[in-house]
Amino acid sequence: MSGVVVTGAASGIGRACAEVLIGEARAVSLWDSSPAVLDVGEALGMSAFIVDVTDDAAVASAVDGSAEAMQGIDGLVHAAGRVSVDPVGALTAPLWDAVVDVNLRAHALIVQALLPHLRAADDAAIVGISSIEAIVGNGAIPAYCASKAGLLGLTRAMAHQLGPEGIRVNAVCPGFVETPMLAGALSVPGLREGFEKASPLGRLAQPVEIAHAVAFLLSPKASFITGTHLVVDGGTVSVNH
Repeated sequence: MSGVVVTGAASGIGRACAEVLIGEARAVSLWDSSPAVLDVGEALGMSAFIVDVTDDAAVASAVDGSAEAMQGIDGLVHAAGRVSVDPVGALTAPLWDAVVDVNLRAHALIVQALLPHLRAADDAAIVGISSIEAIVGNGAIPAYCASKAGLLGLTRAMAHQLGPEGIRVNAVCPGFVETPMLAGALSVPGLREGFEKASPLGRLAQPVEIAHAVAFLLSPKASFITGTHLVVDGGTVSVNH
């Protein structure tokens, strides 16, 4: 038996992915920079590691620990993410790098670190969490938009390379989801209502709704799906793009 590494697993979409996968009898190794991931791992009965996904040595150590705990690794969900409100004119190199390193650079290097295990698996699959901000622009968060759009390009490139080895690579683009990352924005008067109005379904998503899409892409049901992205946004992009 082998299992799935989930980054950003202490809360939000990452934790929901871990819970859904466990519910489908998948083994999961939870990674997060927050020590709270250890409590989540204990509660879910799965291995957990405090990992800064931008630290290559920490990633290498967590790969070894996860592979040992799960007797192999056949999947990755890169849900760790960072956003910073820094429009052009207020940007600095450290602010830009802090977002892009977590959202984009880490995804490529984690996959690279996992490659020996993914290649040894029978049906390996990778899912990166992108965003509808990869498709539509938002002037307040250019680093976030760029990182999430870059993740879609990275998804296509890795799918091209790894497909012949039987490793599928896809992405999910959530819309507005009720998560800790969005909490600050949701506290701004009128913004929640604006997000809700943007979707034909008239509400925000819950993390578990994104997690079900991720679990599908990791499963044999998606055996001929690779190199693409699934938009899970309640129709927001379709009616506002």
